[in-house]
Amino acid sequence: MDDEPFWLPHANVRQFDRRLNMQAGTLDRDILWETPAGKQVRISSRRLVSFEHRHLAAIFYQVTLLNAAAPIVLSAEMIANEPVPRRSNSDPRQAKVFTEKVLQHRLSYAKGRRIVLCHATNKSGLSLSCAIDHVLETTCPTTWATHYTEDAGQVVATIEAEPNSPITLVKYMAYHTSHTAPPAELCARVERTMDRAVVDGFPILLASQRRYLDDFWQRSNITVTTNPARAQASTTAVQQAIRFNLFHILQAAARAENTGIPAKGLTGGAYEGHYFWDSEIYVLPFLIYTAPRIAKNLLRFRHGMLDMARERARQLNQRGAMYPWRTINGEEASAYYAAGTAQYHINADIIYALKKYVHATGDDEFLFEEGAEMLVETARLWRSLGFYSPRKGGQFCIHCVTGPDEYSTMVDNNTYTNLMARENLRYAAETVERIREQRPDLFTALTHKVRLDLLEVSEWKRAAEQMYIPFDERTQITPQDDQFLDQEPWDFERTSPTKYPLLLYFHPLTIYRYQVIKQADLVLVMLLLGHEFSSDLKRRNFEFYDPITTGDSSLSPCIQSIMAAEVGDMGKALEYARVATLMDLGDVAGNVKDGCHIAAMGGVWMIFVYGFAGLRDYHGELHFSPALPDVLDCLRFQLMFQEQVLETHVGQETTRYTLKAGRGLRLRHDGKEIQLSPEVPTLECPNRKPAAPSSRP
Repeated sequence: MDDEPFWLPHANVRQFDRRLNMQAGTLDRDILWETPAGKQVRISSRRLVSFEHRHLAAIFYQVTLLNAAAPIVLSAEMIANEPVPRRSNSDPRQAKVFTEKVLQHRLSYAKGRRIVLCHATNKSGLSLSCAIDHVLETTCPTTWATHYTEDAGQVVATIEAEPNSPITLVKYMAYHTSHTAPPAELCARVERTMDRAVVDGFPILLASQRRYLDDFWQRSNITVTTNPARAQASTTAVQQAIRFNLFHILQAAARAENTGIPAKGLTGGAYEGHYFWDSEIYVLPFLIYTAPRIAKNLLRFRHGMLDMARERARQLNQRGAMYPWRTINGEEASAYYAAGTAQYHINADIIYALKKYVHATGDDEFLFEEGAEMLVETARLWRSLGFYSPRKGGQFCIHCVTGPDEYSTMVDNNTYTNLMARENLRYAAETVERIREQRPDLFTALTHKVRLDLLEVSEWKRAAEQMYIPFDERTQITPQDDQFLDQEPWDFERTSPTKYPLLLYFHPLTIYRYQVIKQADLVLVMLLLGHEFSSDLKRRNFEFYDPITTGDSSLSPCIQSIMAAEVGDMGKALEYARVATLMDLGDVAGNVKDGCHIAAMGGVWMIFVYGFAGLRDYHGELHFSPALPDVLDCLRFQLMFQEQVLETHVGQETTRYTLKAGRGLRLRHDGKEIQLSPEVPTLECPNRKPAAPSSRP
């Protein structure tokens, strides 16, 4: 305005309001700017990335002069290959910076107020076509200019603005990608998307976004009411924090079609957009029970990687398939094998998610036609990786692996790995036998495709039956692995709070020599396979491992909260729940600038459903054992289970279960079986556990 550029860091901003509208799915901003000459202008914007139309985004931008006339210039731009400043620290979690030009020009052109650019990546040949178009509404005189180069485009509107005459610009953005389409075809696709958006208009786009969000919250919302006498935070504050986490999972997963979910979703470049085990263990539970179609897409994506996983197993001199620990295209992208490739448990994590999905949905078709192949190849990997050890009484052992705790690498008989591998082997054998009995046609096709010998199935069952699970008779706890209890304890008292996370301040070889844990490992498997542990053993294990867990990983607090609630330590359950819920909203780890922790956000849903409502879903049955902390008066959520909808309302004294849709559902409350039906859709059950006091208000 008046040839004065609006640059927020240096602008004289008289009013500022920015809101993430999680109901409408928009980011809204209102600013009152005053120039050095005293002219005031209100700048309002609303932006969205469409859930309904996966190739489309838009910005509504309105400028209104308040106290004087002035020339206004609006410049709408699109830039490829924008330079990224190099970071000076050595945090291995951050993305590397490319020094070379990443996107190579293929095609660019302009049509009126529309600019189209097409580029392709150097190595993979992935082509990307982007277009911007603009619709302006104003009563003021306006002139236009359009410029474009190979790597940029700019549409400029020059307006003779008058006071109290709003100037509204809607900028539409469309993008398409392809490995095979030629540039002209890809540009034609992006123009078709743009044509539809401009004709429909911004209000239609807003309405479709709201419909999508309404459906999401109806299926996925968690509502809580806090106790004003005990809770530090209001109901509104707690509710917003929960929804902030769920909304970001939606952004990461809603249109994850033929892709996985990056560790940071789409919120930042850390971990370079790669996928880990996070999706299966922390995000899939939420999706399985609220959006099973998306969960199926993610599992199908893993099935699509199977050929590359087979090749990876051959590189490691193993049979079957070895899924990459870190990947974006199916190839192993971890450069550090001790804390990467050695985490063989990724195979069992994927199968664990597959089993949970099938039990929750009853989707045997997916299991038989796609899941079975994954099961066969992962079971083969475990059988070839382990051996029957004479020193362990002939039990099946798995050596030289790394569990979820990356501060203990290349260990023998990591308990998490062995238990999850056993589950993998059992489920593979069970599924193959089911297919043989129920679908002989599919069984014949499967045996031909993977060259399956039934003697292999017998070997899987034997290995599972004789799997070695460590137990220490002296301390009466479960060792994390064969060596862990023999190591020197870490000196936490002499470790400055400024020296966390340890991985940034101590050499890995130093960390590996000590009893210190980056993230829940043994404690995690007590949640995933809790039926393998007695209640007393869970309590003893938790009391030993919790104090030596640093929390250097964002994945840990949610699991520690859930297990603290189960063993009756509600003070710790609440403390860890606060940390997990505010991990990104409160920037607990100090690195939200690099992107949100999507798996930790999935863990927030788990805290309320698995922790405070006490859901356990072993063997495809729903078991609830509520343990609501005294800072909460009630907790309510919905689950989709076998094409039925269950609403659960947990109070301090009772829990109410309501069948919102379905033919009838059997579940257990505090060990007692109850039956819901269309005739008796609601039952209220007394909670066995009394209101558990927290350690502090």
